[in-house]
Amino acid sequence: MTRTADDLARVLRRIDGRGYPAYRDLRGAWRFPRFELDVRRVQGDPYAAPSRVAAVLDPSEASFPAALLASPSRRTGLACLLARRFAALARPTRGAPGNRGRNAGGSGRSGEVAMADPRQVVLANTAVTVDAEGAVEARFTVGLPARGRRVLGRAAERLLLESAPRLVESALTYAAHDPAAATLHAETNEDADALRDQLPGRGLASFVADGALLPRRSGVDDRPLATDRAVTFESPASFRVVLERPNGPPTPGMGVPRGVTLLVGGGYHGKSTVLDAIARGVYNHRPGDGRERVVTDPTAVKLQSEDGRPVTGVDISPFIGALPGAQDTTRFFTANASGSTSQAAATVEALEAGAGLLLVDEDTAATNFMIRDRRMQALVRGDDEPITPFIDRVRSLYEERGVSTVLVVGGSGDYLDVADHVVGMIRYRPRDLTAQAQDVAAAHPTGREAASGPVRWPSRRRCPDAASVRPERGRREHPRVKVQDRRTVVFGDEIIDLSGVAQIVSDQQARAVALAVAAARRHMGPGKTMEHVLAELGASLERHGLDILDPRRTGDLAAPRLQDVSAALNRLRTLALHGERR
Repeated sequence: MTRTADDLARVLRRIDGRGYPAYRDLRGAWRFPRFELDVRRVQGDPYAAPSRVAAVLDPSEASFPAALLASPSRRTGLACLLARRFAALARPTRGAPGNRGRNAGGSGRSGEVAMADPRQVVLANTAVTVDAEGAVEARFTVGLPARGRRVLGRAAERLLLESAPRLVESALTYAAHDPAAATLHAETNEDADALRDQLPGRGLASFVADGALLPRRSGVDDRPLATDRAVTFESPASFRVVLERPNGPPTPGMGVPRGVTLLVGGGYHGKSTVLDAIARGVYNHRPGDGRERVVTDPTAVKLQSEDGRPVTGVDISPFIGALPGAQDTTRFFTANASGSTSQAAATVEALEAGAGLLLVDEDTAATNFMIRDRRMQALVRGDDEPITPFIDRVRSLYEERGVSTVLVVGGSGDYLDVADHVVGMIRYRPRDLTAQAQDVAAAHPTGREAASGPVRWPSRRRCPDAASVRPERGRREHPRVKVQDRRTVVFGDEIIDLSGVAQIVSDQQARAVALAVAAARRHMGPGKTMEHVLAELGASLERHGLDILDPRRTGDLAAPRLQDVSAALNRLRTLALHGERR
């Protein structure tokens, strides 16, 4: 029998004043005039994590036109717009139509309404989904009101029967949005996917559109810098390409060619800002972000050194040779990597995860991994130096493995000898300095001796052991995955440090990455290589969607990249390999 909103009101009046567990009577679906409210999890205490609910609208009630639903790209752009609007309206701000705010007349989390906010990045998520027919499902949390640990039934009635419907009407229906804005969000997302799809055929690793606004407000605020304080991007003529997009005129901008590209220039002239925009170009961005038409090879990985991270059986021998103590660098294990060994491992792990583009900023790289100049070569002879620096491998990466690299270099002119292209950032404006760089390299030879001979890139395949990947805590059977912030995940009894995984953009994506590590166990077994595990996991996500990661159907997941799942798995300290001992 279908239960209605009137039935919900009667239940709330009946349990008013009872002990907080009486709220369990709310579980299940309740039919409102324009949507269904599904109470999926009821918190056990007013101070506990809030209750999880969903609002489900039929296509006829949401009323989005077919043009906005015509492709998965358009639906994802639309869904992020709805989630962003709902999250903003639910925040306890003066004049908000839905939420009266946390602690509104009660204890603990009483009155709180919240939804995961996609913010600047557009990713498939579980906060709001829109299907091909136009049905909308929105998942959010509510703090069921209490005084002490007693039900505030009347307050709950106002929350669920007045505030929640207003939020649904104000955020999840076509009538609630400016039609032009809704169309812009759908088309902008579709355009970004179309631009990215053109990169391989044009021989490009990335594309930065003319007029892009790249600087951010701060390191903790991903919104664009105010236009009166920022310089918009304009491509050098020699790098300018024009890409097509389905919903507007062709787009000119700087095409970053495949190969080895340097970003050079003085300090504070915009080198790292451009690299960060390229790194975030693996994702689409909302209209008005300034990076809507900055797109990058979706497999790109930004690398850095990470002192203290674990390394599990990685073949770092292309970079690190014989170590004191006869450590085997073809199967290198450590619980406490140095800067150079951590960056070597991260590079090889990125190749294992299918990266076609590596991004490196010298500011966050291990100096001895990146370069050893002529003077140091003369002082410390080759037999006493196990490190073959990245400068001696970057050409081989491209010529033998097909992996391009973009590097920010401000202090090491030796890299001019190995670059295909050099972009100079001068007062935030890019210039083609390739010819000048070649002239400088010819006029000022460093005398540095480059490593000679063929490179033996890793061919041994690692097979992760499912028994070593335990999201359960102690002897419990249920997984425990908790995101403290984007950089730190509690995984069972372990903590995974993701601070060196630069392209995870939100807590929601970090949680999806951690749950994907747990889900990857189903694809592990003897003879199942890391590449095999990642491929099967990716196919499962493509086939079943994000809910395959969490059967509880929470609303706090954003689509993870396989490269970041691999990075998280490799930073799990309990990780072991089939047939390998530390």
